[in-house]
Amino acid sequence: MNDLPDFRSLREIETVDGLAALLRQLRRRHARSAGDSQLTYRELASRTGWALGAIGEYFTGKTLPPTDRFDVLVRLLGASEAEQGALATARDRVEERRRAAAPAPPPDRPNGPAGTARAGAAGPAQLPLEARGFVNRARELAMLDAALAAAEQDRSAGVIVAVSGTAGVGKTALAVRWAHLVAGRFPDGQLFVNLRGYDQDEPVRPADVLARFLRALGVVDVPADAEERAAKYRTALSGRRVLVVLDNANGAEQVRPLLPGTPTCAVLVTSRDSLGGLVAVDGARRLAVDLLPNVEATGLLRRLLDRDAEADTATLAALAEQCARLPLALRVAAELANARQATPLPALVGELADQRRRLDLLDSGGDVRGDVRAVLSWSYQSLSPAAAAAFRLLSLHPGLEFDAYATAALLDADLPAARHLLDTFGRSHLVHRAGPGRFGMHDLLRAYAADLAAGDAEPVRGAAELRLVDYYLAVAAAAMDAVHPAGQQRRPRVPPAATPMPVLAEHSSALAWLDAERDSLVSIAGIAAQRGWLAQAVDLSRTLSRYLNVGGYHDAALAIHGHALEAATRAGDLAGQAHALASMAAVRMRLGDYASAGADYERALALHRKSGERAGEANVLLDLGSLAGRQGQYDAAAGHLGAALAVYQDIGSHLGTAAALSNLGLVYQYTGRYPLAIEHHQRALAELEQTPDRVGQAHTLANLAAVLTLVDRHADSAEQYGRAIAIFREAGDRSGQTSALNGLGESLAALGQYDRAHARHADALALAEQTGNRYEEGRAHRGLGDADDRTGNQASAQSHWAHALEVFAELGVPDEAHLRARLAGPAGN
Repeated sequence: MNDLPDFRSLREIETVDGLAALLRQLRRRHARSAGDSQLTYRELASRTGWALGAIGEYFTGKTLPPTDRFDVLVRLLGASEAEQGALATARDRVEERRRAAAPAPPPDRPNGPAGTARAGAAGPAQLPLEARGFVNRARELAMLDAALAAAEQDRSAGVIVAVSGTAGVGKTALAVRWAHLVAGRFPDGQLFVNLRGYDQDEPVRPADVLARFLRALGVVDVPADAEERAAKYRTALSGRRVLVVLDNANGAEQVRPLLPGTPTCAVLVTSRDSLGGLVAVDGARRLAVDLLPNVEATGLLRRLLDRDAEADTATLAALAEQCARLPLALRVAAELANARQATPLPALVGELADQRRRLDLLDSGGDVRGDVRAVLSWSYQSLSPAAAAAFRLLSLHPGLEFDAYATAALLDADLPAARHLLDTFGRSHLVHRAGPGRFGMHDLLRAYAADLAAGDAEPVRGAAELRLVDYYLAVAAAAMDAVHPAGQQRRPRVPPAATPMPVLAEHSSALAWLDAERDSLVSIAGIAAQRGWLAQAVDLSRTLSRYLNVGGYHDAALAIHGHALEAATRAGDLAGQAHALASMAAVRMRLGDYASAGADYERALALHRKSGERAGEANVLLDLGSLAGRQGQYDAAAGHLGAALAVYQDIGSHLGTAAALSNLGLVYQYTGRYPLAIEHHQRALAELEQTPDRVGQAHTLANLAAVLTLVDRHADSAEQYGRAIAIFREAGDRSGQTSALNGLGESLAALGQYDRAHARHADALALAEQTGNRYEEGRAHRGLGDADDRTGNQASAQSHWAHALEVFAELGVPDEAHLRARLAGPAGN
């Protein structure tokens, strides 16, 4: 071995010989890093002042180095701070094993005066038994090792570590595990107490703990006064090496009287509170314990289950997620599975799928300390009435994450009050930070909060959800005004929310909000439709339609528009139904489902004509023209687009007129009437100059560029595509960007710049695959094949052409004759 083993391997060393081998290995590594020969025993003796023979015995395994000498030795040999802690733990484990194997000494007799510690008495050993099946937690154990090593190196102050985390996350198991590992480094004893800070019983008073600790330390005469007890406790610990474990504290004030006054002692505190005061005032180090990683969570289940044969990884992973990877819940679930051997594990996973039923199942047979609901309740019961009510309402948020603004909407509060409550929940680990300004609740906490909220009056819950729906609709409208200001006329006017809203004046911040809240917006649309808030459901669909389409968020779009269609149908809102159908049709068209798209567009057109909404009628005619053009039905496309143009001009819509002109230009392009196509695109650009629609200009520039390519004006075409791409990228329009990148690749290929063309088609392919745009995916493969063919990579060309032909055949795009010809013969012909 050239380097030290990792920390996990160090924990397996249990003999003096093994420890000596580690010291020799460390000595060799030190020599290599210094580029010199190994430190001789004589040099080590000179630096430490120890006898030469003693050093030789340490390295040969004849003698176990005392704790202080071992620490000095590994520092001289270049061990890092983290390594020092792990090595010291290994040394103490060796000593612990030797003590366990040695015969028990005769009992000591008290030999001091009454009221003092008994000299020579064995120190207290109060650590409880380690939890069965403890898993890795290597990072946390290494951090604790490093904290102890740093404190011992400093010698000026003892170590205090505050271990915090949510209920059931395994704080006590971690503390007890580490305490057992380092117990040998505290030969004067280990004190342990459950302070019951978050428990069904009353918290333990510090004065009572002091009395208990004093008796354990051999003090016979325990003072009645709490301050005197604290003073005597510090006196009893003075100069002694004792580890103090204070489990389940409810705050710094419960802990502070129990802190030793000597740097030779160490204190480990566990709490659901973050214990900020202990960190700030008393210099404690903070260690946050999170939910178990997936691998460790499934590993714990494997260790605890008595049915390994059927415990496949997928089932265990599902069970771990249902338990929120919370160690307490994992242990209770394993016990439930062991008790119900006749129930197949997948069936049990199915039972646990219902979150509220899940809490009923995870009750550990009536033991309140193993009942997940009961353990969570102890954190909840510590809240003030106002905070408890807020915690219940927070479960009504449908997303995995939320921020202070959404919290304020739920609670009908101002922003400072919402932030204060989130900080309160965060300190108690009832919520966790999910990113800057964002919070989340793990599934079991959410289920527990929802269970509590079910007991609140329906009007209270309904009012909170309505405020949340109104908030999300208002902020989505404001965000779209920043992202696409030119489309304001086509979107519904939404009033501001009654609760605070974030400022989203910039395009980037507005788009970031939409991206972060996309999943929540889908759920909000569902709540609006289910609750019967029909106008909100329809307005949310119309507001978000463009964002969802240009971003390629097709699943989210179909869900939101589907909820809008449901709501509008229930309300008898013909225009709302038409808008939802047209929005769904646009998504289906982008996904290549042209038959369904056409059917939805025809239904929408009929509804708009029935309701008399002419702008909506023109918009659907425009979309029908685009759909027909994609399928090569150019006469039908020209008919739809001409009808749309007439309506737009009649109602005075510059945007609509420009869109119809540009799309007619595309039809003329596809039918070979290039001068007419160029004329229509230029007329469209003139209309757009009277509007703020930058994205519309980008689309028209791309359309114009495509025609310029066909008349061999390739340099002009590449320039127009470049302008379009820059606008699309700035606007976050991934769909337009994809099409323009493919077009630019085709222009560059025509100019003989095949490497640049290949790069642009590759960019387009990546975006098309991300957004599910099958047509542009096929187009990109075709361009990549053409570029590869020109640069001599014929095998790659054949592969790309085959992909392109497969996609075009799937979409029903007109036969790509040149692709079939190239695939039928040698590449390059």
